[in-house]
Amino acid sequence: MQIDLDINKAYKPLFGIDSRYVVLYGGAGSGKSYYVAQQYVSRFLAEKMNLLVIRNTGKSNRDSTFALFRQIINGCKLVDKYGHEMYLSSIIKVNSSDMRIRFNKNEIIFAGLDDVEKLKSITFSNGELSDIWIEEASEISEADFNQLDIRLRGKETRKQIFLTFNPIDVNHWLKSRFIDQPADNVTVKKTTYKDNSHLDDEYIRLLESYKDTDPYYYDVYCLGNWGVLGNTIFDANKISKRLQELPQPIKRGFFDYKYDGLHLSDIKFIESENGFVTIYQDPKKKLKYCIGGDTAGEGSDWFVGQVLSQDGDQVAVLRHQMDSDLYAKQIYCLGKYYNNALLTIEVNFDSHPIKELQRFGYHHMYIREQNDTALDKHKDTYGFKTDAWTRPHIIAQLVEIVREHTSFFNDKLTLEEMLTFVRNTEKKGRMEAKSGAHDDLVMAIAIGYEGMNQLKIRKKDDKPDPDPFMDIGDPKNKEFSDYWG
Repeated sequence: MQIDLDINKAYKPLFGIDSRYVVLYGGAGSGKSYYVAQQYVSRFLAEKMNLLVIRNTGKSNRDSTFALFRQIINGCKLVDKYGHEMYLSSIIKVNSSDMRIRFNKNEIIFAGLDDVEKLKSITFSNGELSDIWIEEASEISEADFNQLDIRLRGKETRKQIFLTFNPIDVNHWLKSRFIDQPADNVTVKKTTYKDNSHLDDEYIRLLESYKDTDPYYYDVYCLGNWGVLGNTIFDANKISKRLQELPQPIKRGFFDYKYDGLHLSDIKFIESENGFVTIYQDPKKKLKYCIGGDTAGEGSDWFVGQVLSQDGDQVAVLRHQMDSDLYAKQIYCLGKYYNNALLTIEVNFDSHPIKELQRFGYHHMYIREQNDTALDKHKDTYGFKTDAWTRPHIIAQLVEIVREHTSFFNDKLTLEEMLTFVRNTEKKGRMEAKSGAHDDLVMAIAIGYEGMNQLKIRKKDDKPDPDPFMDIGDPKNKEFSDYWG
């Protein structure tokens, strides 16, 4: 039998895909929910399956997904091998009282997460649960999802979960789990109203009208962008616009090198899709560069390096979970790669990378004045210290740069971190990452822009006292002599 389904072009490549998780998100009116129902109706007739359709509440399920299935079944025709037509409703049994749909030994059950005990007791007439569709997945918690996920087990049939939702909050668990770093068993598709050829002009005008009346609704429900809940420190509108026009990285990878216990040599950039160094612009011979670094600490587990050109452009990003000595080696290589860049590394929580860089012979680093209480004098030392005075300054400076020069920024994760960087009213207005979010990339690039000031004014004689265990006059320190002349 042939089924008559008019599937939108954007979704046709997904038909028959076998990923365990299929994530469809984006704007309103994109047709994602309609497509999921269509493909399940088709599979319902062609293969052995039992589907559980989930929403946050049973009532919302009845009014949306169950009604959607009924609409498709009542309006769709079958053509048998003799050319005879019939409506699906003549062969598929729909029970409205208990919200069950049956065909042969296949079954679809609709349930809400508001009745956990009822959900636990759900059983199918024949066979095991093979598929789950979670509509408006942004309404459920990750814990609820995990409970549903572990129910999908057994060897009798292929197992698959569809998740459909609007991207209401850039800090949502769905984004971090499925979008930012999707696994091999995850297929992700973003769509908007422009992908739905069946929309009427009036609905399109309604969506587009949000541009002038409600920027949040316009971003989320019209453009399908991740929304920002709360008051971000940075210009959310400009960041959202920049996110739509970002360039693709030219390469991604990590640095390989030889290490003899003191020196690094034979440095090479190894391209790898799983690499932690993302490059947007290769170094240009006549340009100077500055790298802002944020070391893991205060609950954070990310080491970050943000590479800025002397023109202010964000040209590369390092972000990874690693030991501090390995971070120092990668930053050393990154600095050498970008024309012996000025390294502006934070020393609040971990001074080991700075000491390692000195030991490797890298002395083109940010210099700060430090008060030596024992000798009652000031001395110069390497590394950037974030404190009650410097922190507000570098953040305010970054806010201005984002507002006036949004095109400087090329990295998606950095911009998205900015969207979750807020003023915490419970901590006297402290500017920091929203609860559950990170600010490593934001702080690293803020530190990097502060380091740019020294990139422009450093002179040959501006250097701290020699480290007691490092001879900076050693001729092996080629990068030191190269920079100072």
